[in-house]
Amino acid sequence: MPRTSPLLWPIWGRPSMKAVVTAGVFITTLWNLRCFLNPSEVSREAPKQTEPLVVLVWKWPSKQVPNISGDVCRELYSITGCWLTTEQQLLGQANVVVFPHARLRPGRDRLPKERPPGQNWVWVSLESPSNTKALAGWNQTFNWVMTYRRDSDIFIPYGKLVPNQSATMNIPAKTNLVSWVISNYHRTQKRAEVYKNLSRYLHVNIYGKANKKPLCKDCLLPTTSKSKFYLAFENSIHQDYITEKLWRNSLMAGTVPVVLGPPRANYEQFIPADSFIHVDDFGSLAELATFLKTMNSSRYQQFFTWQKKYSVKLYADWRERICTICTAYPSLPRSRVYPNLESWFNT
Repeated sequence: MPRTSPLLWPIWGRPSMKAVVTAGVFITTLWNLRCFLNPSEVSREAPKQTEPLVVLVWKWPSKQVPNISGDVCRELYSITGCWLTTEQQLLGQANVVVFPHARLRPGRDRLPKERPPGQNWVWVSLESPSNTKALAGWNQTFNWVMTYRRDSDIFIPYGKLVPNQSATMNIPAKTNLVSWVISNYHRTQKRAEVYKNLSRYLHVNIYGKANKKPLCKDCLLPTTSKSKFYLAFENSIHQDYITEKLWRNSLMAGTVPVVLGPPRANYEQFIPADSFIHVDDFGSLAELATFLKTMNSSRYQQFFTWQKKYSVKLYADWRERICTICTAYPSLPRSRVYPNLESWFNT
């Protein structure tokens, strides 16, 4: 309630100081009593989240479930107010329930029968549409999507460049021209066709299960780092589908990626234009091979300029990905349900 300043009262009606104080106390008492009797009229702001956000992972994305006891989000990733659990009996207390697609069995009978009011369900996938089956059965089921696509409600890339003021350029010693690590080789894939034609013009050192030369976890980067170039060929071509083949096998290893995936413009939304070579930059694979074989040292070093400002952050722990739900939670849309998940993902 607005109060009139005593300075604005007419001189002939100005009350004594005692009267002013008495009136002020009376008005304040009435205001406090009003607040006590009608608190909803005083503050119309929505109550803030005071309790930890409970995120129930219905089935953990990987077969091996890591330790998620305690305040793991705060301890590992400095994300506060976030509690992860896989205990399905806590469904009634969960604010968010996470459903990784790879762990979903066909049929809604495997999902909870009822959804508590205000609870949101998240569909999670890191695979491309080409490798994601049985989506048609999940219409009108999920509130949010969590994928590698930038237009997801919760964006979980395979990696990213982060600013690093102390970064310096470091190019490992090279002993060969091109390498490629491939586990699942299928002749029908575009990458298989491109490799077959490119190998006519230059030698490619191939590692991985497909060539019966598997690399141990700690052997991968030391091996690929010895090559000048790395074939960061995706298994399928889709918007934003840029995987660890670029981030880990190539950029983190200190070799120049030759990419096959979405268009160059899409890659440039993730990494600098001069940090990679796109297969589509050339009119033929013969031209690409010549470009790689004849590159001089000065030109080669230009591909590593990004190292002076950035370093690679790799997302490899599902705990970190799940914890980011709590960071995004306050700004996520409410009362949304994806009517046709398959249509959205295949767009």
